[in-house]
Amino acid sequence: MPKGRKPQKPKPQQLLVEGKNDRHVIWALCEQYNLPKTFSVELPPETEGEGVTALLASLAYQLKDKNLQTLGIVVDADEDVTARWQAIRNRLQKIGYNNIPETPVREGWVYEQSELPKVGVWLMPNNQVPGMLEDFVAHLIPEGDKLQNKAEAILTEIEGEKLNRYPLVRRPKALIHTWLGWQESPGMPMGQAITAQVLLHNSSIAGTFVRWLGCLFDEEG
Repeated sequence: MPKGRKPQKPKPQQLLVEGKNDRHVIWALCEQYNLPKTFSVELPPETEGEGVTALLASLAYQLKDKNLQTLGIVVDADEDVTARWQAIRNRLQKIGYNNIPETPVREGWVYEQSELPKVGVWLMPNNQVPGMLEDFVAHLIPEGDKLQNKAEAILTEIEGEKLNRYPLVRRPKALIHTWLGWQESPGMPMGQAITAQVLLHNSSIAGTFVRWLGCLFDEEG
């Protein structure tokens, strides 16, 4: 850091995500929906590692920040939605949050409690089924797109011949990046594809997610 420059204070409203792809997708959606940037999108501290493990480990630290007013949490449901929700619920209860639902809220959960930061949770893709960011993004592919069916068929073929080098749990990543590799600008990152409208922002799942953001950060959705 240049001499004499003070470090920037984090915004009092923050959205905590697992990785950089989440950040780029979310900012792209916010731009398409003209959602004001009243919050920052933060990654877990590097000292905690990477991904969801690091994010969960950092929750107590994040929520005890005196300057924090609102914290949103976006994580992949992965293979077990219930287990992921319970992992977050347990940590929030230890911090002092009460009245947390026993199961995820379909529209995304937002909660306010006296003397604690406002908090919200979204489990990718839609708070209801197993999956990850790439499953969410796959819902932004234009309806009836023939290349999506072709990508699905090719992945099924190579899996049947045991040629795939990715574990099946990461199939959604293989699918969306295969599909993006066949566009006019092959290999475009997911966030950039939303900005370029190769992926459509006006799908039902995107609208629900942006409304959750608006509710969490007090903006009209």
